[in-house]
Amino acid sequence: MTTYIAKFIAKHVLSTTKQHSIFIWRQESGEIDTQLLENKIKREAAMPFYRLENDNSREVEAEEISVTIIKTMPFSG
Repeated sequence: MTTYIAKFIAKHVLSTTKQHSIFIWRQESGEIDTQLLENKIKREAAMPFYRLENDNSREVEAEEISVTIIKTMPFSG
């Protein structure tokens, strides 16, 4: 297993706030599936972020969030 780090920007359709952040995950060495990574970032980072921003006043749906991955690389932190 290799640890990777990704720099990303997430944007919710109803918010003016963009989430600029990093995401660390582990996977077997090889090609990074960016679609799977985007979905993982939505579920594990962006959805909780926008729920917190909205004070849980409404349900946040994954389809309402877009994720742009800026850069990925192996991480030995």
